[in-house]
Amino acid sequence: MAEENSGNDTNETGSAAGASGSGGATSGGGSQAGGFAGGSAGMADGLRAAGERMREAGGQIAGQGSELGLRMLDQAETNTREAFRMMRAAAQAKDMTDVMRLQSEYMREQSNRSIAQAREIGELIASFGRSTIGQMTGKS
Repeated sequence: MAEENSGNDTNETGSAAGASGSGGATSGGGSQAGGFAGGSAGMADGLRAAGERMREAGGQIAGQGSELGLRMLDQAETNTREAFRMMRAAAQAKDMTDVMRLQSEYMREQSNRSIAQAREIGELIASFGRSTIGQMTGKS
């Protein structure tokens, strides 16, 4: 039994040492809390800066959306103008063979124009995306 008490004394001493070590960790934790306070101020500054970048990027997106919309309207206007040009030419055609030739030319031109317009819009959107991501990450 004496050995058991001796073992218990060691455990109590270990516990006491653990409690004292725990107290040391708590005071160390107190100094860490001070570090966290400085870190949270830095984090708040980082979040503020990120918010500013996102706000600026949002304004840029709005401007880019307007540019994209105007570009699409220009393309629609071009397509409409070309369609009317083709209809006038077809109305002045001498025979059905002439109409078929005009329609074939128009379809080929419109197909090429559609591909070019889709490429243009795609490049514009990709450019806006790169610019916006760069702005949001601070890597313009």
